[in-house]
Amino acid sequence: MEIKRLDLGHLVVMTHQWPVHGYVILHDQLGVILVDTGCGGPDELLRYFHVVNRTVADALADHGLAPIDVTTVINTHLHFDHCGQNPAFKHARLMVQREEHERIFRERDEVTDWIEASDTQFELIDGDVTLAADLRIATTPGHTSGHQSVIATTELGTELFIGDAAYTRAIWNHPDMAKLPDGQAADADAWHDSLTNLKILAPAEVHFCHDG
Repeated sequence: MEIKRLDLGHLVVMTHQWPVHGYVILHDQLGVILVDTGCGGPDELLRYFHVVNRTVADALADHGLAPIDVTTVINTHLHFDHCGQNPAFKHARLMVQREEHERIFRERDEVTDWIEASDTQFELIDGDVTLAADLRIATTPGHTSGHQSVIATTELGTELFIGDAAYTRAIWNHPDMAKLPDGQAADADAWHDSLTNLKILAPAEVHFCHDG
């Protein structure tokens, strides 16, 4: 199994610039798996967050890959900076928690309308899913009610792909900081529980979507 980080541009929240990363997992049995696809959605949303976007096709090309090579996309959640380039992968499995899919229709915003308009077909899953002996999906609610993370067993040990379960390594290391960044936890109790469960795994590597 090989891991490749994708540079998908950056966005700005409250004057702070956040990088946007996706991750490719090159799996011997399952093929090319992509965790999160980067920014996309309505133009007004991209302008509001001052998105400087990079296409997922260009990011994949850095590693000799193309969108058609991707067999499975795992969206950690359905915010615009994690599922925004899903339309490039209509040929692939697009895996998301059923609860997350239901959440976007309960809360309805510009991203919900955009997902409907793009006619994206998701594979909805309920809870933890084992994809292979060395790769699984685990529910990690808190940032959103249907957030999920990916857990891989590699030569290094346990590697985690945690989406927005923690924006940065600093938050991961210090989840009890006095003030979390805006939007980090929609449900603080569930968020703390999810981080505790992930830390119990004693990961050798944690892959962040919004840290350098």
